Amino acid sequence: MGVHDGDEPQGASRRTFLRNAGLAGAGAVALGPLTAGAASATAAPAVPGPGGRWNPDPESLQFTVAVMPDTQFLYWGAQGSINPEPQEASFRYIIEESGKASGHNIVFMAHLGDLTEDAQSSSMAAAGKAFDILDSHGVAYSVLAGNHDVSGDDTRGSTPYLEIMGPKRFAKSATFAGADPSGYNTAHIFRAAGREWLLLALDWRTSATGFAWANQFVKAHRGLPVILTAHEIVGSVYDDNVYPYQAGDPENNAVLTDYGRQVWDELIKDNDQIFLALNGHFWPPGRITKQNTAGNDVYLHITNYQNRYFGGGGMIRLYHFDLVRNTIDVETISPWILAQSPEHRNKLAAQEARLTTPVDRFAIGVDFARRFASFSPVPVRPSRPAARLVVPGTLAYWRFDGGGANGAPVTAGQTIRDLSGHGNDLSTLTVVPGSTGKVLTWSDQHHPDQPGHGSLYFDGGQKPLHGAYLTTAAKAPLNTETFPRGYTIEVFVKIPLDWNGDSNSWMAVLSRWGEAGKAGKNGQNTDPQEPIVTLSFSGDREPQWNCYPTNLSYPTTNWGHGLPEDTWWHLAIVNDGRRSVLYVEGCPTVDNPATPSIGITQLGLPWALGGYDYGGAINQIFHGFVGDVRVVNRPLTVGEFMIAADRRS
Repeated sequence: MGVHDGDEPQGASRRTFLRNAGLAGAGAVALGPLTAGAASATAAPAVPGPGGRWNPDPESLQFTVAVMPDTQFLYWGAQGSINPEPQEASFRYIIEESGKASGHNIVFMAHLGDLTEDAQSSSMAAAGKAFDILDSHGVAYSVLAGNHDVSGDDTRGSTPYLEIMGPKRFAKSATFAGADPSGYNTAHIFRAAGREWLLLALDWRTSATGFAWANQFVKAHRGLPVILTAHEIVGSVYDDNVYPYQAGDPENNAVLTDYGRQVWDELIKDNDQIFLALNGHFWPPGRITKQNTAGNDVYLHITNYQNRYFGGGGMIRLYHFDLVRNTIDVETISPWILAQSPEHRNKLAAQEARLTTPVDRFAIGVDFARRFASFSPVPVRPSRPAARLVVPGTLAYWRFDGGGANGAPVTAGQTIRDLSGHGNDLSTLTVVPGSTGKVLTWSDQHHPDQPGHGSLYFDGGQKPLHGAYLTTAAKAPLNTETFPRGYTIEVFVKIPLDWNGDSNSWMAVLSRWGEAGKAGKNGQNTDPQEPIVTLSFSGDREPQWNCYPTNLSYPTTNWGHGLPEDTWWHLAIVNDGRRSVLYVEGCPTVDNPATPSIGITQLGLPWALGGYDYGGAINQIFHGFVGDVRVVNRPLTVGEFMIAADRRS
């Protein structure tokens, strides 16, 4: 966008959009004479050249895509104004911050067009020389033509842009995947988070032939998520004519332009692989989320800073992908200004070093696996044979993937066998008198890393007391085991959305019965009527392991954090013969006491799944799903847990 543009985003009928020619891009910010100390090419300290090559980690689940919008005011050869230093500083930053150790792991850089102001050969050559910095270090990047680089659509033929920034520039690039016959629309495939991603860079105005090529290219790379870049797709929406952004909805302040609707209709909406679309051209920045034909979100963002001090100062937007947190964190910086010591930045430059308004710094929550499931489903981990889970020392292994159809009740005649072969079957079903309905049923739900693909659904509670639970037989060997050399107890659980703290708090997944007082326990924090062992959930859904060891007259208690409902969790308590540690999803929790805890006290009474006995009577019933349960008489490492990777699976 620039001084000769008259384009404005077209408003939607549901609201009135206030437009201002100067803000919408019909006008330009003229760069007046630089005063002493201005952040000019001569005033800014030289940015040191990066050492070595660009070196991102393509397997890390955290990576960054850098985006550079309109840099046109830095390259205006017709006016004799060529200022490459801000852009070069950003390029050096991208190289220096490419490694995983930097915390950014920049894997790709996308320019959004309007490289120059006047499209002249001299301007384009100067811009091309800056891009040589990226080429010399092997950086993966893309460019596209803006309306100040070309005119008409992609059938225009040869231009200085095509000669200098066209496909031949990418001949040696490992990420260049192809171009359409015109050369103005290009495709790039880069590797990040252990997979390949496709980025399309479309011309200022793509022809029907160009759109057909883009559609075919996406279809030919069916399993790849796609980031679409173009010079124009959405434009900014102004609320109360306020700028910089101060009011309105920062997540819904952009609108498809007339041409953007064409891009949406002809390319985006029916290609579910396209999840993120980025453009420049208009300002100020903004974004909107639209649903495609498949009903999935597509994030459409405009980013452009040419209207700010020094033509935007080579600003870049960093899209930090985090596939562990399922988040894209977005920030906007000017490496050129950041490279200057704060005391040397002039007043205007100091304001532009980092932009922190809601349109420049924000986060997007993306469940990547779910969003990409239609074209790149996550392989389901297959069920693993029970024999593979019976590791040395296993005393009991219960799983629920063969007992009955989904939703069918567990009946009194059914026994859940101990697959370890030690005879610790769950052989007794007890239904609390007065309970109605299906209070204990078979389910096909399970944790994605659970060996057995099934679970039990306990529909229990305390107010009023209702539900059902299972116990070991009276003479089961597990009832008298004291675990003198340590233990590992693992369970899979899911708390449903209708869980209620008033009725369901302190429900036990697993417990060993026998009152603490009758076992001779009377020390600090002792409740003489509570069970010897419980793995329970507090009123805040915090897992708690409360155990009376053989060496103490009082319990040791391990706590986890509050676990969200409707999510499967793997819990493990590991005792190494000295102390116990509680793990959630293989991660140690914070509240693990250092108190020596040796073994588990026993009174020869049963273990219960889903039931909590207090004062010798049933007091609470579990509410939720319980998957595989394993009890081992030694400490296991995290790599030996049931959730661990298994090359044989």
